Amino acid sequence: MAEDPTKAKNETVEREEKTLEFWNTNNIFRKSEEKPAPEGEFVFYDGPPFATGLPHYGHILAGTIKDAIPRYKTMRGFRVRRRWGWDGHGLPLENQIEEELNIKTKRDIEKLGVERFNRAARERVLRYADDWKKIIPRTGRWVDMEHDYKTIDSSYTESVWWAFKKLHDQGLVYEGFKAMQLCPRCGTTLSNFEVSQGYKEITDLAITVKFELLEEPGTAFLAWTTTPWTLPGNMALAVNPEAAYVKISMGDERFILAKERLASIEGAYEVLGEFSGKELVGKKYRPIFDYYKEAAIKNIENAWRVYAAGFVTMGEGTGIVHIAPAFGEDDLLLAQQEDIPIVHHVNVDGTIKPEIRELAGMQAKPKEDPTRTDVEVLKLLVQKNLLYKKEKIIHSYPHCWRCETPLLNYAASSWFVQVTKIRDKLVAENKKISWIPEDIKEGRFGKWLENARDWAISRSRYWGAPIPVWKDVEGRQVIIGSIAELKARIKKSGNRYFVLRHGEAEHNVAAIASSRVDAPYHLTDVGKEKIQEVARQFKQEGVDYIFASPLMRTRETSEILRSELDLPSDRVIFDDRLREVNFGEFEGRLAREYNAYLSLEEKFVQPPKGGETIQAVKERVGALLDEVEKSYTGKKILFVTHEYPAWLLTGAALGANVAESIELKKILGNFDAPGECRELPFVPIPHNERYELDLHRPYIDSIQLLDEGGKPLTRVSDVFDCWFESGSMPFASNHYPFENLETFNPEGGIFKRRRGFPADFIAEGLDQTRGWFYSLLVLGVALFNHAPFRTVIVNGIILAEDGRKMSKRLKNYPEVLEVAHRYGADALRYFLLASPLVRGEDFNFSEKGLSEAGNKIVGRLNNILAFYSLYHTSFSSKEVSSTHPLDRWIIARLKELKGEVTAGMEKYELDRATRPISGFIDDFSTWYIRRSRDRFKREGADKEAALATTRMVLRELAKVTAPFVPFIAEHIYQNVRDADDPESVHLVDWPMIPEVTATEETLLDAMAEVRAIVSRALEARAAAGLKVRQPLPRLTLKVSKLAFEQDLLALIEDEVNVKEVVFDDHISGDLVLDTAVSDELREEGAIRDLLRYLQDRRKQKGLAPGERVALEIGADVYGKALLKKFEEQILQTVNASSLALRDFSSTEERVEIGGHRYTIILHV
Repeated sequence: MAEDPTKAKNETVEREEKTLEFWNTNNIFRKSEEKPAPEGEFVFYDGPPFATGLPHYGHILAGTIKDAIPRYKTMRGFRVRRRWGWDGHGLPLENQIEEELNIKTKRDIEKLGVERFNRAARERVLRYADDWKKIIPRTGRWVDMEHDYKTIDSSYTESVWWAFKKLHDQGLVYEGFKAMQLCPRCGTTLSNFEVSQGYKEITDLAITVKFELLEEPGTAFLAWTTTPWTLPGNMALAVNPEAAYVKISMGDERFILAKERLASIEGAYEVLGEFSGKELVGKKYRPIFDYYKEAAIKNIENAWRVYAAGFVTMGEGTGIVHIAPAFGEDDLLLAQQEDIPIVHHVNVDGTIKPEIRELAGMQAKPKEDPTRTDVEVLKLLVQKNLLYKKEKIIHSYPHCWRCETPLLNYAASSWFVQVTKIRDKLVAENKKISWIPEDIKEGRFGKWLENARDWAISRSRYWGAPIPVWKDVEGRQVIIGSIAELKARIKKSGNRYFVLRHGEAEHNVAAIASSRVDAPYHLTDVGKEKIQEVARQFKQEGVDYIFASPLMRTRETSEILRSELDLPSDRVIFDDRLREVNFGEFEGRLAREYNAYLSLEEKFVQPPKGGETIQAVKERVGALLDEVEKSYTGKKILFVTHEYPAWLLTGAALGANVAESIELKKILGNFDAPGECRELPFVPIPHNERYELDLHRPYIDSIQLLDEGGKPLTRVSDVFDCWFESGSMPFASNHYPFENLETFNPEGGIFKRRRGFPADFIAEGLDQTRGWFYSLLVLGVALFNHAPFRTVIVNGIILAEDGRKMSKRLKNYPEVLEVAHRYGADALRYFLLASPLVRGEDFNFSEKGLSEAGNKIVGRLNNILAFYSLYHTSFSSKEVSSTHPLDRWIIARLKELKGEVTAGMEKYELDRATRPISGFIDDFSTWYIRRSRDRFKREGADKEAALATTRMVLRELAKVTAPFVPFIAEHIYQNVRDADDPESVHLVDWPMIPEVTATEETLLDAMAEVRAIVSRALEARAAAGLKVRQPLPRLTLKVSKLAFEQDLLALIEDEVNVKEVVFDDHISGDLVLDTAVSDELREEGAIRDLLRYLQDRRKQKGLAPGERVALEIGADVYGKALLKKFEEQILQTVNASSLALRDFSSTEERVEIGGHRYTIILHV
């Protein structure tokens, strides 16, 4: 996503982009990770986002939180690794592919082909990755996006398999048949926390149905249901055995229902009898639909009768429950307990089966009209006179969290993590976690844990990590926990493979690139001798077949081998797929020219003119290897080929990706040398069209596994819930337990400590309490017996300015890059970090708020630095030793700020840490700097004290603000750092936090009182209509401690512009402002107006403070007298070398200032 080049960038944005360039050029982020870390490792886990769209404000908010804490911890002496990850599996991505390919159902995917569908998904995974790599750093976030992890990688999946097997070995994984929520559109069941994300209020149809007793025609049970579409699957009725039931008469009909529910009966009735629920148990009734009456169904003899069930309550309905075992949790449990038939009259895709003749093919719960099928069922009941009552109800109904289709409660097989078995441990571990905000621990998250159910982790889908379970024909299971275990089980041909690079040829000696079949390069004598030596090595074991490249040098090599090994001619097969890489335009040129043309990585995708890519070579030799493996058994097969095909045969056999292939090349060298022969380590592993190990469907399903007795196994077709994969992030991103144990090892002990586990800190949005946070905790506790994170910040949701959800359709928010372009990233970061969002609360986005953050934080800091820069050139002192009250006060305020920010960060309370910065900058800018302006302009010790103080505060403020507004912090630091300081503010240590002394506390209180007095006095001036530049005689205050603080009283006098401050306890209010203006005071006011005008003129001319001017002013007699009286003050204030007074010129424009008219010229 490109920025609009037509929009001019403001100064802040240009400065931020230069800072970003400085960081990148000088590798500042990498250096921050590598700098000494006396406090050790601070472990941070970053949950993987989808790259199927551009980052939105939710990502930026969480990302800013994830950036601020690691920056702070790095400055505190920790090493904080920050590695980016991508979540590439699951329904969100599959839904996008379906939309792009115009796929409506799972059947369409099967018709298209799983390989084509999954290939489209793989290509789509990182479609926006480049945009993310631009936007995320532009927001100031530091994270390693070059060495990222991906949930789609085979190494990641291998760790997921390991976790699944370990859970299975611990008895925490099982296959079960349960009632779950099914998305008919996606064709798969969902987990409880996925279901919880999609509830919507809808209007549904509820009906009360008549079920006629077989033994008593004319009498019917009344049962109430809110899911009429389930009625064709009715197999039983349930009553509460302890409740009282009644038989009533209404006209010619008799009904049975619970006594407590008689109030639901409309119209007159007569009670004919009363009995307990127990007495109804076992009674049979006529099926309301006869679709399955004659069907050969297991346990059909137990259908259409009454059963006792404790779950029947009297809160609603009739006290009699309709039981459709395939479509309800209680229904299924009762059916399993009582051997009631379980009938699915609805397919997994939500369509009603053909045997339900009148409804066949209809969706049970259509997305566009959820009650349409219910209405058709109702019509059938009316025709049969089986409908007692209908009504509309409004209730919360689950919908698919991705496609918004109404879910169906559907009995199905799935693989489960037995969360209920470790629920108490989960609750206990959660109590050890620090949650921000704290109420989530016992509230939203804690309550979810207390009621946690077993987690359905399998999905009947396509693009996901495959469930590593294979079964034999009798249903016995084999669980695979690693690629090594997979290879051990794969059916093999029994072939042994060897790869031989041809003997030395004439082109090798000449170092020429040669790949043409008709190239006339023969073996050298040295080459022939080497091949004869190879042949002697093979003589004992023999070779059954030779497959060779058709080039002259490989033909000659093969002939020597055939002759020495006494092979028949038909056992030597020349195959074009073994030829050398096509060098294209480099054919016949020096080999080093081709080698230098591009890097190996680039050659995988970019061919030379007229040539081919390395990837193409790998695919052709891989295809040959597959073909030979399928065609021969128990043979010794020798491939005679060239340098690149020999290397890539090995790469294809191992399923190496590009990076692994390049690493393999380093190990193999140039396949060492002509005549070099090696055995090829080959097992027919699942691979994609690029001959890379790929555990996805359909490749994993195309291999044949065998049990220990050699009998074939079949893989269950399901894939993992993507939440299981993202919850595996801590260990799977490190390919644990297969490598990287030096950086990640959660198995601590007496003589070893854990590494990389648990995380000291994680952060995500409130929606992840039942998503990533939950899956992390379940897997962490189940696998490692410990909560996988210590502290978590949960952010709220950013809403649009109007309080509604941000919506692309409504276009009610600006794009992230647009905001960064307009206000700068620092403004956005401060706005987010200082908001209630960092405490899990929702908050409205506000461009006004962004603008204020930009002005009050970034703008003011830049202005302070600019002001300081005007004077610091002549400044020499670096030490701060000042007795001036303003200097002492701002230093005390700085101490106070450091303490507040540090306290907030240590408690992970980002708003508490961030907000004081704004107040301090306001004090620094509008009080300290403004009150010190005249000190900067005067030469002497006081100026040096002000400069030293300002520089020190800027240096320390750059450090304190670095985690929050890293761009402006860097800009300030670069302008005030010493030559021997670290090159970036993000490489320095967190500033020391000295305690505010009692004397400083007194000063802070006194200055607060001064500012309060000034504020009230200025209000009094404004009420009297007197501008501040007009001096007044006095300000009277009630007696206070300030009476003895002459320096502070001088501040009040100067700020309020009064000649004196006096004290009188007898005044009626807090203060009295004397507004009598004498002629002398009026003259002073007039001169102040003139000085302000002259200073503005200097600024308009762009003059630096040290540049002198000469003044030439025309005035009348009174004006001249006034100017003469205040000449010295004018010259000093305006930095003028002279003041020439003259009469008015008739041609010059006159300006009126302070009641006098002048013509003014500034000579530079």
